[in-house]
Amino acid sequence: MKYYLIAGEASGDLHGSNLVKELRRRDPGAVLRGWGGDLMEGAGVTLVKHYRYLAFMGFIEVLRNLRTILNNLKFCKEDIAAFKPDVLVLIDYPGFNLRVAEWAKAQGIKVVYYISPQVWAWKESRVKKIRQVVDKMLVILPFEEHWYRDRWEYQVEFVGHPLMQVVQEFLAGFRPEAEYLKPVIALLPGSRRQEVAIKLPVMLAAAKSFPGYQFVVARATALDDAFYEELLRDHPGVLSVKNDTYALLAQSTAALVTSGTATLETALFGVPQVVCYKGSSISYQIAKRLVKIKYISLVNLIMDKPVVTELIQGECTPPNVVRELEALLHNEARRAQVKNDYYELKQLLQQGGNASAKAAEAVLEVVKR
Repeated sequence: MKYYLIAGEASGDLHGSNLVKELRRRDPGAVLRGWGGDLMEGAGVTLVKHYRYLAFMGFIEVLRNLRTILNNLKFCKEDIAAFKPDVLVLIDYPGFNLRVAEWAKAQGIKVVYYISPQVWAWKESRVKKIRQVVDKMLVILPFEEHWYRDRWEYQVEFVGHPLMQVVQEFLAGFRPEAEYLKPVIALLPGSRRQEVAIKLPVMLAAAKSFPGYQFVVARATALDDAFYEELLRDHPGVLSVKNDTYALLAQSTAALVTSGTATLETALFGVPQVVCYKGSSISYQIAKRLVKIKYISLVNLIMDKPVVTELIQGECTPPNVVRELEALLHNEARRAQVKNDYYELKQLLQQGGNASAKAAEAVLEVVKR
């Protein structure tokens, strides 16, 4: 069978690659084409466009790149039409993917959406379109299944969170190639150029207050080395790694993390963290008026309480980061509470089982209808 997949970010590439592996186990003759990254390509997808050319963060950045986005959308539709897939699998990336879904449904193409848009946070009206154009919605956060059912009478399927399996498999086979000389603090400033440029300097400024620790930056694979070298130029004691974030987290005592998937990954590795979020002032003010959630980190959202400290916009300053990091490093009660909450988080996410395998089964069910 022929599968067309679209992922527009690094996390979507990761989850898409694992979904592809499970699809190929069940359908050895699968022909796969799509948009994503190196991981999806390595899993067997003929890559049409890399996500590095798709990731635009914030309202202003999207407006500035609107022509590029519209051209990508036109090209994508043409490519899908030429490929004639048995099913279209959309992975997160809602601004783009919901437009593709609407077009695909009109063409009679079956649509599976893996990893729901965060409609419970903002743009809840999108559910109306989802119900019309998506044949099967697969969700990865336990509260999403109840939210869709109770608020919209829409049946979706909770498959578990794919990161559970990813992290467990990594830890099972991890053996550090080299030991750091000091306890490690991981810096995870994001994967998009705009967000790294804003948040990493704040993290680096805070690092100066902890000479007894080794700070290590996790570089995004889609960003060039020269970009990081400029940011790290005045911080010779700070190291960096590329394509090695999990190995870094496995050896870390604490972490400074931007919001998003990285907060959940850090929690699954059991690493106490401070969440640091800072965007352009205009984009933040717009988002503040539109987004209706209590927390910005997945850890806190899933647990529905402040498990990890969130330093947002004006609060994301070096002194505040230093204060919160000090508490995580030296307050044993605080560290113990975080560890306990992380354990409860894992129990919640494990309820769905092997997410990639269940998602693959759901995709095949839709194809065979």
